[in-house]
Amino acid sequence: MKEKIYLSSPHMGGTEQNYVQEAFNTNWIAPLGPNVNAFELALESYLGQDTHVAALSSGTAAIHLSLIMLGVGRGDEVLCQSMTFSASANPIVYQGATPIFIDSEPDTWNLSPTYLEEAIIDRLALGKKPKAIIAVHLYGMPYKVDEVTALAKKYDIPLIEDSAEALGSSYKGQKCGTFGDFSILSFNGNKIITTSGGGALATRKPKHKQQALFLATQARDDAPHYQHSHIGYNYRMSNICAGIGRGQMEVLDKHVALRRKMNLFYNELFSNFQDIMVFKEPCNDYFSNHWLSCITFKNPDKKYNPNTLREALQVENIESRPLWKPMHLQPIFKNSPYYGNTTSESLFNTGLCLPSGSNLNEEDRQRIANTILTFLKR
Repeated sequence: MKEKIYLSSPHMGGTEQNYVQEAFNTNWIAPLGPNVNAFELALESYLGQDTHVAALSSGTAAIHLSLIMLGVGRGDEVLCQSMTFSASANPIVYQGATPIFIDSEPDTWNLSPTYLEEAIIDRLALGKKPKAIIAVHLYGMPYKVDEVTALAKKYDIPLIEDSAEALGSSYKGQKCGTFGDFSILSFNGNKIITTSGGGALATRKPKHKQQALFLATQARDDAPHYQHSHIGYNYRMSNICAGIGRGQMEVLDKHVALRRKMNLFYNELFSNFQDIMVFKEPCNDYFSNHWLSCITFKNPDKKYNPNTLREALQVENIESRPLWKPMHLQPIFKNSPYYGNTTSESLFNTGLCLPSGSNLNEEDRQRIANTILTFLKR
């Protein structure tokens, strides 16, 4: 069997082992230490905007802590983009709150400002002011930052910016991960950079970083014995994982450039096929890291559709994946309120994510191109 081409596999830069070895040499094998501190500083420097970063065990943990610090609890409601990975929505349920799902708009595939405002007005009329908005930069594409931020301010609702897929992306020159009251990052194995598993919470206020660190380390009170006045969590990043992250930060811009090169590769590959659209920025205000490059079929039929292309790629041991299935269509969330039409559902039914890794080489691209062109011309 041919060697597998993955959708998005880890890509090491070469210096990660040095930092990990340093952790072993100094016996910092713990969820704190010099690597954690240095990784946070590197992220703060990269993001700019006087951002303060807490390195955590996952992006999900970062969303959970954000909701806790915003006081979200049982009976509350949180507005959440429907077209996303379940980790954007699950922490709402951890808190006993109800997710209110919002449809996408077609330009960026992200949170629709129109339906967001419709949902806010309707929930207010029902006497249920939402406690937070969770907006996602899907596949690295910035959401409509100006419009969503304006609505959050207009109705005085805190904004959680889910940048799990968008490290290295920017909107009007400002880095994603700096637009929300709280912003979250992910360093899962398939992300633009990885710490094997991990995430981070970013905020403009130092007190919020300190509060997050307190909650993430079991909420231990300042006492010589173990004393706890709050419920805490084991959410801190390990010093070993942070060592991987330090090495990855050194190649972040290179990885972004290589992912964007893959997106250009697909734009050229599909340039003669008018019924297939490659997902790209709607205008120059948007700069996507193109974490994953995606396509949509304008007129899919029984033989010519995302699933049959996925199967053709699979025969050649090339991984691809359907777009995120919207949360309001998931069995677990079938009874949750939803505002919108069928934009996200249509994207799910007509779209496909293609191999996008920064470690793909020319031979890989040739295999991908040959398989896709054979499929399209058969």
